[in-house]
Parts: sequence; C-alpha cells; structure tokens
Amino acid sequence: MAVFAAEAVDRKGMFTLAVSGGRTPWRMFENLREQAFPWRNTVIFQVDERIAPDGDEARNLSDLQLCLSGMPATIIPMPVTQLDLPQAARDYGLALPDTLDLVHLGLGDDGHTASLIPGDPVVDCVDERVALTSYSYQGHRRMTMTLPTIDAANNVMWVITGAQKAAALKKLLAADPSIPAGRVKSDQMLLVADIAALA
Repeated sequence: MAVFAAEAVDRKGMFTLAVSGGRTPWRMFENLREQAFPWRNTVIFQVDERIAPDGDEARNLSDLQLCLSGMPATIIPMPVTQLDLPQAARDYGLALPDTLDLVHLGLGDDGHTASLIPGDPVVDCVDERVALTSYSYQGHRRMTMTLPTIDAANNVMWVITGAQKAAALKKLLAADPSIPAGRVKSDQMLLVADIAALA
C-alpha cells in the first residue's frame, strides 16, 4: 500500500483510500505505522459501514479510528446516523473522488465483499455509487460502495486470511459471478492471502 500511496502523492499531492471493515485492516495499519507513509496527504473513505449509532462497537469506524489513533490522516466516515439514509448514501457517493486511488477489500466465507451480500439487491445496483442493503446481515443493515464504484478505482487490493475463506477465494480467483466478490471487475487488482486461505 505504501507504494500506491507514494505514487499517488507524487502524481497529485494526495492519496485517496477506501477501507473495508473486518480485522484485516487492523494488521495492515499496524504495519503501515512502522513505515514511511504519507499520512498527512492521505484521505480515507469507508467501503462499507453498519447502520448503528456513533461509538457502537459494531461500527467499522470505531476500529478505524482506533487503528489510526495519532496518525494525521483525514477520515471521511459514512453518514449512517442520518435520518434520511438513502439521501445520506447518495451524498457520500457525491463526496467520493471520481476515481479512488485504492480500494481495500476483504472476503467473507459466503463470498461477500464490502457489504455486497449474496442475495441482497444492492449487489445489482449500478445507478448509485453508494447504496444501502435491503436486508439485515449479521444484525445490521449496511451502507456500501457499489460494484461500479469499486471497479472504477485505480487499484483494488484484496487482503484475505484464514482457512474458512479458502472455498470463497477459489471462486474469487475464478471470477465466479455466483458470489459478489467474483463480480468485481477492476483492471488492476492485487491479492494478498495467507497460506491457510490459499489451501
């Protein structure tokens, strides 16, 4: 990621990053804290977020702020506490740069990525950059970047760990459209996976 950031800052003075939820970003940011990284020139957006109050432990934002404590990056949270959530999602989509420098994605053992959940109509949304899930997933509805927004990024980086992801990872590598992750069509994708996930 440091390479992507340095290239973007050299080119235009800023690095725009979108980060998914889950545990993998924690390790990623812990690593980056030990490297020369242009934090002051980095703007971080959320790939997805649970509809929950500020400070709720279920929020991806809570973990993101903890990971980046003391780092001078700018974080732009998804506005999931607003009353008009469809409008909030549209507004967040408008606030995104036309093209993100890098989108970080994880992979669920059910093949979801971002909050593009199997069977949810949001997977097929093509007319909004950011949208809401129709159904609750693991206790919460979500706000999520849509496939066209992810596909438009300059780079997509998958970070996948754990043996429970192995079956879904095989489908991802085969670009299997039966899972949401298999429908990501970015021209520039980097996969980082541990041995367990690749088994």
